Amino acid sequence: MAKFLKRPVLIQPILGTIRKLSDSGRLGGVLLVLATILSICITNSRFGESYLHFWHKEIGNAFLSMHVEHWVNDLLMAIFFFMVGMEIKREMMIGELSSIKKSLLPIFAALGGMLFPALIYFLFNHNTEYVHGWAIPTATDIAFSLGVLSLLGSRVPMSLKVFLTALAIIDDLGGIIIIAVFYTNDIHLNYLLLSAIVLLLLLILNQLKTKSFIIYFIPMLVLWYFVYKSGVHATIAGVLSAMFIPLGKIEKYERVLHQPVNYLILPIFALANTTIALSADSLQHIFMPVSLGIILALLLGKPLGISCFVYLSLKFKLGALQDNSDIKDIFAVSLLAGIGFTVALFFTALSFKDVESANIARLAILIGSTLSAVFGMLLLSRTIKDNNLPS
Repeated sequence: MAKFLKRPVLIQPILGTIRKLSDSGRLGGVLLVLATILSICITNSRFGESYLHFWHKEIGNAFLSMHVEHWVNDLLMAIFFFMVGMEIKREMMIGELSSIKKSLLPIFAALGGMLFPALIYFLFNHNTEYVHGWAIPTATDIAFSLGVLSLLGSRVPMSLKVFLTALAIIDDLGGIIIIAVFYTNDIHLNYLLLSAIVLLLLLILNQLKTKSFIIYFIPMLVLWYFVYKSGVHATIAGVLSAMFIPLGKIEKYERVLHQPVNYLILPIFALANTTIALSADSLQHIFMPVSLGIILALLLGKPLGISCFVYLSLKFKLGALQDNSDIKDIFAVSLLAGIGFTVALFFTALSFKDVESANIARLAILIGSTLSAVFGMLLLSRTIKDNNLPS
């Protein structure tokens, strides 16, 4: 059997497929989907109880102790947000957000893309116990949305790729602000003061143009602990740390972190946060206010909010579209912004502490994100085809 598996005729096509997925940027998305399917299958198997027990198992000591799921969401996701923070800094310093002219259109688009979904969710849930989950559909999964867009290949105008990338990065920044402002526990000022001292140390290291990452890493780890103990969500430490990484080192660190974050951390996050128990009542749950609020906010709120704010920006000459793109293209690509997934699941973990509410919200995220991906692909295929017709 071992000799059979070693045959190049079987191994090479598999390795070739993995390599193609990695080169195209779709491997991370594929692993997320597989991790999600695996997690749901295990949760609903005879191993489900043991699987849930594992994620809720307490690990640590008197100094610091958390459930395994919290270690994933608070520590591993801090690394994810550290990478997001570096992307934001790079784009603001030298990228698509480095000038007012470049950034106005995606900024307004991102604002609309967060405001409309939050309003739609609120309309469905303002009189319910689920109202505090309003932030869930405001998120855009940058890796998934760009991965789906890449399926259309070179037919997609570069301007739409740039627009979606900039939009998703600003959306991430908005998500970080939401976490910092709305998802905090009781604030402990002594730990905030200690966090400020560590940030000052990172600033000094930055000004001294320190190159060794290990010299940054130790204060960053201390910062994570102080932020966690302060009551502010610990992932904010990852973003704050990224702001003090020298610009010349950011691309190097992003390359180093790309594979472990996308191929390990995010799949582990998906395993921990998609423990959705399916039952005969699951279909009924889809029609609950919390589910409808999330699904419609992602599927309709995102594209309507983005398109309306882009239209107003163009009308008042606050931005311009490139490559002969028009508002139809923007609406089509903004459907892909409704792929919430990673950050939406993260907001779910912050919003709902009871298992049933979290399960309902997670299922709605999967449905809303899938519908957004499918309709976005279909509409984009049509608009791109129309734009390529001879005049």
